[in-house]
Amino acid sequence: MKDLALITGGAGFIGRHLTNALLARGYRVRVLDSLIEQVHGDGAAPRGLDPAVEFVEGDVRDGGVVARALAGATHVVHLAAEVGVGQSMYAVERYVSVNDCGTAVLFQALIEAPVKRVVVASSMSIYGEGLYRTEGGALVEDAVRKARKPGEPWDPLGSDGHPLRPVPTPETKRPALASVYALTKYMQERLTLTLAPAYGMEGVALRLWNAYGPGQALSNPYTGVLAIFAARLLNGQPPMIFEDGEQRRDFVHVEDVAQAFVLALEHPAAVGQVYNVGSGQDRTVNEVARLLARAMGREDIAPQTTGQARLGDIRHCIADIGKITRELGYAPKRDFAEGLAELAAWVAEQQAVDRVAEARRELEARGLVA
Repeated sequence: MKDLALITGGAGFIGRHLTNALLARGYRVRVLDSLIEQVHGDGAAPRGLDPAVEFVEGDVRDGGVVARALAGATHVVHLAAEVGVGQSMYAVERYVSVNDCGTAVLFQALIEAPVKRVVVASSMSIYGEGLYRTEGGALVEDAVRKARKPGEPWDPLGSDGHPLRPVPTPETKRPALASVYALTKYMQERLTLTLAPAYGMEGVALRLWNAYGPGQALSNPYTGVLAIFAARLLNGQPPMIFEDGEQRRDFVHVEDVAQAFVLALEHPAAVGQVYNVGSGQDRTVNEVARLLARAMGREDIAPQTTGQARLGDIRHCIADIGKITRELGYAPKRDFAEGLAELAAWVAEQQAVDRVAEARRELEARGLVA
């Protein structure tokens, strides 16, 4: 009998790509997903799942449903989560309930029906600001941006008042939890790495950077930034960029993310470990917006920078993927330009409701944008 992998939240963007990767490796795959409207649309059925996937509709906070979904499983990938820094700062109960209570319910069921290995999707957001260096070369792990006055720099400054330079952030950097979302992802990570070995299971946590690719929810204003930009451009609207757009991020193709999950499920060295998952390349948000507009044939639409900051956002966080490369053999395969072209071709065949302005008004009304 083939191994059975349960993927919570498996009908989502990353989950669908992961199901294909696992089926290709001979796994049987079962998906548990609640098909929430913000991600899947109103009254949606699971779309994009291979017919070979067994689908269970239900909430990860429902112990009975989780127990049934676990029946016979040998591996679990825990993707089910509410996603988005901005929204987490006002939908606090929802984020904590789904992300943390949902993980607790999952492990309560796993105590009764343990599996070989559990891999949880954590997030780069747990680092807060990434790692920096001073002009003299000293590492700074605890960079914090103070409230900014007009005309002051967006970037964190050292204790001497001089600019700090962002450098790749390794897994050894201390967490600095700057949003409710970050708090909940760190809790998911720690629950997995604490409870799995306590009950004879293997636990692994993957800290994901900004995943992109075809199949992302274009009408969700709290999804990945490339999908948000694509929805705006598709509707003839400029991408809206907070701050000045020079914040740096790592964008990793969803197929490379799926590769990392397969390695985390199978590699002996992964047990008990935390790994960054990115592309190993960083770009400014401004650059990414321009490249996407070009790929979509909308170079006539220039991005708009708001000059405002969202509470909970960080300035720079660049992925150091050395550990997962050395220990698991992870190697990002997808070129960014080719990935953008693929995304643009897929977006051209979609329809998207642009809810970005609505989401921004919500944040502003709650004092979360300044």
